[in-house]
Amino acid sequence: MISSPGLVTVILFLLGQTRGDSVSQMDGQVTLLEGATLTVNCTYSATTYPTLFWYVQYPGEGPELLLKATKVNDKETNKGFEATYNAKTTSFHLEKASVQESDSAVYYCALGDTVRETAGGAERKL
Repeated sequence: MISSPGLVTVILFLLGQTRGDSVSQMDGQVTLLEGATLTVNCTYSATTYPTLFWYVQYPGEGPELLLKATKVNDKETNKGFEATYNAKTTSFHLEKASVQESDSAVYYCALGDTVRETAGGAERKL
């Protein structure tokens, strides 16, 4: 992924659908100036309370787990990113107050069911 100096490029994809459960997020590419605030919306539809994930894939690397929330109202943080598991709005929006060029990557929102997660499948490096 090539970007001009001072620009942050974020590509967004949807990952995972389990037994009728699904997540949705913005598709496409977002370009921001360094220091801008990033919000990537992710909403889900599920019959139970799923475990929610954000994965990040930096250029030339495989996807890696960025955030994971297993309980309603969990607020997770990592590398300056944060997301709160909100059951009322069925959302797990990814936010970062000040993005840097090094944040240029592909971001995936995903949900998982308890059986597969207990086996650790959702956390393995892809």
